[in-house]
Amino acid sequence: MASFQKRGKTWQYTVSRMVNGESRPIRKSGFSTKKEAQVAAAEIEAKLNKGLNPIIKLEPIDLYFKKWVELYKSDNAKATQVHYENTLKVIQKHFGSTPIQHIKKSDYQAFLNNYGKTKAKETVKKINAHIRACVREAVDDGIIQTDFTRSATLSGRDSKKQIDKHINYLESKRLSKALCDVLEVENRQVYYIILLALKSGMRFAEIIALQRKDFDFKNFTININKTWGYTSSFEDGEKKTKTETSNRVIKMDKVIMNIFQKYFEETPENIHKLVFYNPESKYKVFSNTGVNKALKKLLGELSIEDISIHGLRHTHASILFYKGISVQYISERLGHADVDTTIRIYTHLIKELREEDEKNTMNVLAAL
Repeated sequence: MASFQKRGKTWQYTVSRMVNGESRPIRKSGFSTKKEAQVAAAEIEAKLNKGLNPIIKLEPIDLYFKKWVELYKSDNAKATQVHYENTLKVIQKHFGSTPIQHIKKSDYQAFLNNYGKTKAKETVKKINAHIRACVREAVDDGIIQTDFTRSATLSGRDSKKQIDKHINYLESKRLSKALCDVLEVENRQVYYIILLALKSGMRFAEIIALQRKDFDFKNFTININKTWGYTSSFEDGEKKTKTETSNRVIKMDKVIMNIFQKYFEETPENIHKLVFYNPESKYKVFSNTGVNKALKKLLGELSIEDISIHGLRHTHASILFYKGISVQYISERLGHADVDTTIRIYTHLIKELREEDEKNTMNVLAAL
């Protein structure tokens, strides 16, 4: 049973409650009218009647999200942790310290709509996933009763499709020749990185972590079993690969292996045993930004549309697809977690190849 008292210019409610045989009433003041206090008290009584633990203390969403990350995401890799820190900044910018109990579905949808005006859909999707996981925890904790992120509509600009982030086969041949021509007369480590990215499909962090012992010049293979932190978003130095399946041994063509064998013979080994050691860098390796600048300049000289060093990984995969290499082998070569990952990333390519297979199948059948 609730009682009400006027305290100065505002009203207070007191709801009777027994906890372990002891009287522990719930009180809250600050209501402008008695009616407001009665409505609030009725909500508390309704929760008590349902066996729910009413949360009286308001929880600012930014602080709750921060505590949630510290409690449940503390074991994340540094790079992943940065993503959650960015989400916290977004929450602070758009919601400030608004209590999580005061945010309605319409408020959250308005936030997503506004945020999506200047962001890619993938970015909006990631932010929503972080916030939704936190909000679900708040529901489980009884802090809020409903999930205001449920069925939210995600907006945002269409990001460049994976299929568009590569250069074609003829352009790749021109790039490869240009790189080899330069390396024939000049020892430019950045060009070795670019050539290896094109020819191997390795991730940038895998390339810069390579050591000489990873190159097998007898069997023409490269052993990929580590990555290297190269920005403040990653742990410094050597670390594990992205997934267990990222540990792999890939076959390389004789041309590129001969180029690297010559490179090793002409270049002294460094204290870190790294193939692409850069003593001037804080992280001891070449930066992604620096390599991208060199790649952009070279592509410009060749009149080829600009792509990033990661785009060469997509180029490598695209060439293999167009040349009829199986998706199973491509997936293994790229170090994907499973074939489904490869299919998801290169779904546009696979669709185009399926249409070509269908056409060729009809021609074969018609010729019977």
